Amino acid sequence: MTRVFSGVKPTGHLTLGNYLGAMRRWAEVDQHQADALFCVVDLHALTVDHDPARVRRLSRQAATLLLAAGLDPELCTVFVQSHVDEHARLSYLLECVASDGEMRRMIQYKEKAPREQARGGSVRLSLLTYPVLMAADILAYGTHEVPVGDDQTQHVELARDLAVRFNHRYGHTFVVPKATPPKVAARVMNLQDPTAKMGKSDDSGPGIVYLLDEPDVVRKKVMRAVTDSGRDVVYDREGRPGVANLLEILAACQGGSPEALSGAYDSYGALKKDTAEAVVEVLRPVQERHRELCADPAYVEAVLRKGAEKAREMARPMVDAAYRAIGLLPA
Repeated sequence: MTRVFSGVKPTGHLTLGNYLGAMRRWAEVDQHQADALFCVVDLHALTVDHDPARVRRLSRQAATLLLAAGLDPELCTVFVQSHVDEHARLSYLLECVASDGEMRRMIQYKEKAPREQARGGSVRLSLLTYPVLMAADILAYGTHEVPVGDDQTQHVELARDLAVRFNHRYGHTFVVPKATPPKVAARVMNLQDPTAKMGKSDDSGPGIVYLLDEPDVVRKKVMRAVTDSGRDVVYDREGRPGVANLLEILAACQGGSPEALSGAYDSYGALKKDTAEAVVEVLRPVQERHRELCADPAYVEAVLRKGAEKAREMARPMVDAAYRAIGLLPA
């Protein structure tokens, strides 16, 4: 069976973009068609200045929302990255295969490092090397497919390159994975800046719909979304990014294509109203299930404990094989 791996980083509250671009597909498709693993990648949250208590709180919230979104621990493996030592073990081996130039060309490093410097902070080495840890996340499980948004495909390409290079130098060890982006709403954009991704680490709250936003808050944010000059509703990703973003969100919530939906509206107000209601309805069952799970924290803890045990059993043979292949003595 095809093996799928993906994860969410607990650096902020999960958003509509996380749900429409990834989590819903994991629940509706991937866990039913593959041997699937879904991970809260908490080690990645340590690459920038952070509050330890907030990372723990957001990690628990992310895990609970994964389950609330429909991931079934009887069908897939849900766990926390730091609970499985094999991620860190393999990351160092892959650092010995990766190059400094590769790391410095990664888009997210080139974007985040200047921001950290502008804040007066130092750039952590882990910010440079975390794409290697991401590759280890993927390769440790013999992953075939990584369902990601288009902003993460560069990281999957790095994982592919490192797998091929390791296999060439030290003998065939790793499966070479591929990225599988969703067809619609692969990248939900910020409602106030439709040229930028709706990122959970962003500070511009009015442009971000969070999964736990109250319905009235969702409606207010969508109704205040930035649109474009002109009045006709046309799907044009380059020329009309604000309207295109609303149409893509509506299409992802209701089904259909943004192009087809554009013909049903003659005003921005009507489009915004329908989009707002569609988002509220999509989030309603997630929020209801989240409340139920928050009332039963022991269940969530048990799922994560069992998931980590299962993930550890899956990853350890692969990582042990990599240790032998690269020349390390067995313990």
